[in-house]
Amino acid sequence: MVFVLFGVMTIIFFISHVIPADPVAAMLGGQAPPELIEELRTKWNLDKTLPEQYGIYVWRLLQGDFGISISTGKPVLSDLTHFFPATFELATTATILSIIVGILLGIISAVKRGGLTDHISRVFALSGISMPVFWLGLLLLLLLYYRLGWLPGAGQLPYYMSRPPWVTGFITLDSLIAGRFDAFVSAVKHLVMPAVVLSFYGIAAISRITRSSMLDVLREDYTNTARAKGLREVVVVMKHALKNAMLPVITIAGITYGRLLEGSIITETIFAWPGLGRYATNAFLSIDFPAVVGSTILIALLYAMSNLIVDILYAYLNPKIRYG
Repeated sequence: MVFVLFGVMTIIFFISHVIPADPVAAMLGGQAPPELIEELRTKWNLDKTLPEQYGIYVWRLLQGDFGISISTGKPVLSDLTHFFPATFELATTATILSIIVGILLGIISAVKRGGLTDHISRVFALSGISMPVFWLGLLLLLLLYYRLGWLPGAGQLPYYMSRPPWVTGFITLDSLIAGRFDAFVSAVKHLVMPAVVLSFYGIAAISRITRSSMLDVLREDYTNTARAKGLREVVVVMKHALKNAMLPVITIAGITYGRLLEGSIITETIFAWPGLGRYATNAFLSIDFPAVVGSTILIALLYAMSNLIVDILYAYLNPKIRYG
């Protein structure tokens, strides 16, 4: 993980700094006095050579300093701490929903292979993989919010409701800590639609890989032996087959979770969700070098942690796998 993060940090730093653009001029505009531009370039060490800037940046990173965002004027670490909890809350909810629904659909589809349930599940999986996220998000907003009024619209809370005091950054948890149950219920309702939109692709991918893996495992000798012993089919499927079929499922779930944790730009834009995806997009558009590099390092760390957790789960699910 250390080598991966160092490599990502180095590559992204140099790529972002060889772009033919001046972030100071982009922020101040073309009419800014030259002395003001030069003053800010000196303040942010942009007047130094590229190796010198890289050395300063590495030294600051080792001290936990991600620099100052050019667009917001705040420390990048502070911005990431502010925007990431919303993405974490949304991505975790969507991943849990993807795993539960996807595995259930995959198991049912494998057990009922060739039946009506199997065909419906496969059509659903194909639709989930091929359906554009922006189309599904707008469709749900039109149907569930505008037409039926079952769920609220964009944002984390209604405009007339104040946010609970910031403790953890997770709006649902902060609402419970503050005793604001009205805010908690509203936050959960606002979370439903974006979580469903984000989970749709994950459900489709997990259900497909679960079905394929379960079909292979159900043909193995140990499952036939379990049936020959007189065990009920539900015990054979859930206890003997499912655990051995989970390795590829865990892999897909880990990749999906890592991808969602980086922030879904389209979903966060459609639902006005103040997450990491929107922050990183604004940083790219405003040529905010510190914010771009800081966001990328955080995303790389999340992917590395996700893969580490998947590797640990491998050893738990398969006793043959040992790390030493």
